[in-house]
Amino acid sequence: MGNKIVNYGVPSFIIVVWMGINIFLFVWYYLFYDRGDNFFYTRHLLGSALAWARAPAAVLNFNCMLILLPVCRNLLSLIRGSLMCCSRTMRRQMDRNLTFHKLVAYMIALMTAIHMVAHLLNVEWYNNSRQGVYDELSTTLSDLADMENTTYLNPIRTTNLQIPLYFAFTSIAGLTGIIITLALILMITSSMEVIRRSYFEVFWYTHHLFVIFFAGLTWMWVLGPMIIYAAERLLRLIRYVQNVQYRKVKCDNLVNLRCIVMRPSKVLELQLVKKGFKMEVGQYIFLNCPAISQLEWHPFTMTSAPEEDFFSVHIRSAGDWTDKLIEIMQKLPEGAQGPKMGVDGPFGTASEDVFDYEVSMLVGAGIGVTPFASILKSIWYRFKDNDPKLRTRKIYFYWLCRETHAFEWFADLLQLLEKEMEQRGLWDFLTYKLFLTGWDQSHADHVMVHFDEDTDVVTGLKQKTHYGRPSWDKEFEQVRRDNPASVVGMFLCGPAALANVLEKKCGKYSDVDPRRTKFYFNKENF
Repeated sequence: MGNKIVNYGVPSFIIVVWMGINIFLFVWYYLFYDRGDNFFYTRHLLGSALAWARAPAAVLNFNCMLILLPVCRNLLSLIRGSLMCCSRTMRRQMDRNLTFHKLVAYMIALMTAIHMVAHLLNVEWYNNSRQGVYDELSTTLSDLADMENTTYLNPIRTTNLQIPLYFAFTSIAGLTGIIITLALILMITSSMEVIRRSYFEVFWYTHHLFVIFFAGLTWMWVLGPMIIYAAERLLRLIRYVQNVQYRKVKCDNLVNLRCIVMRPSKVLELQLVKKGFKMEVGQYIFLNCPAISQLEWHPFTMTSAPEEDFFSVHIRSAGDWTDKLIEIMQKLPEGAQGPKMGVDGPFGTASEDVFDYEVSMLVGAGIGVTPFASILKSIWYRFKDNDPKLRTRKIYFYWLCRETHAFEWFADLLQLLEKEMEQRGLWDFLTYKLFLTGWDQSHADHVMVHFDEDTDVVTGLKQKTHYGRPSWDKEFEQVRRDNPASVVGMFLCGPAALANVLEKKCGKYSDVDPRRTKFYFNKENF
């Protein structure tokens, strides 16, 4: 229970407060319009539909004020940086920004549905009152014209029979409501996981319909967040125009362009240089390539270390944008610079806190290993420089891949770490396990033939590759047994299904006794 309070106490408190405010606003405005004397005659025309329309509208305004804040990444990075001196529990809340963004979006969708249905009923009853379908008072109230200090009660001014949808499409309020509702529907449907992962461009463009959506909202509620978001976009524009160069390095006494490295696994490595650029381990950036699209920005975790004089990303072929970028790079003549590249960031992530734990468990799935490349490189540099500030005394690294050649680009780094640990007698500092989850019979036969060799046939490392998926119960039990009375940070960059498994294991293997081993779950979110 104590571990659950530490892991989920603050986010649960935030959700409870948010839900409390939503419930309060709904109930307050419902009672205000359902019981208030000022709306006695309007209620006679509309009944309870008046309160059912206005109450969700108040909740909508509140959540529309919040929806942009979790995606103001510079603001979140600033807050996260200012909390570096505080507890890691508070900093970890910044890593749940997209989860909160989605929760707010769900609330907006729900309130929009209620608000829309209530207004459709309102239009129906307004029309019926105008046609004299109800009692004499309803007809009389509908006939009232504008007065000195007030407007008419019934917005339908013609006695000609008309369907409610006609009024909705011909009035300003109805038409703007329909437009922003359609924009919201497109934004929500394009945000589905299957579309966002497979057709990122569709998600990217339709999500920018928020400009139309916000244009139809009550300005006093959204003015502040819009100013903050506009500042974010201005900062992105400033960063976009800053010069970014592809790095040149010396190799074998010759100057070569090694900024572009293509791997058989269709992973493109870019090494870039930008004046004034400073990063921390595990951070990510947004890249824009105008040669492909002027508007699209895509997030990539940096694989370089803060100690290096450049920053790098590894880009896997995973869609139209990445495929076009790889195609452009492959066609470049030798020694040529690549196309103009816009860089926004860096932005903070959960992996920044990896060195705040005595023991860290790093889990990467496929290309999700990228933030840990930065971390392991930084460890190598810190050992090389005998950094006295390195508090971490043990790291467990797990990498899950489907294909053998996916290990290729990361094996060189692990070999350097192996050598460094061996020279310093620190074999116990880094324990790494690579898991191959997909193979064929020919590969299995090849492994059996070379089983007795000192190095692994897949990676060339001394640590042999494991086949299949890890037994997480066994791994957690081993870590807990080897590190009694330790605070263990679990860091994952991988799919949601794996996150659910590991998050439960962190709770299962954390001891109630505060003097025993505790596991704290952290996940990368983009």
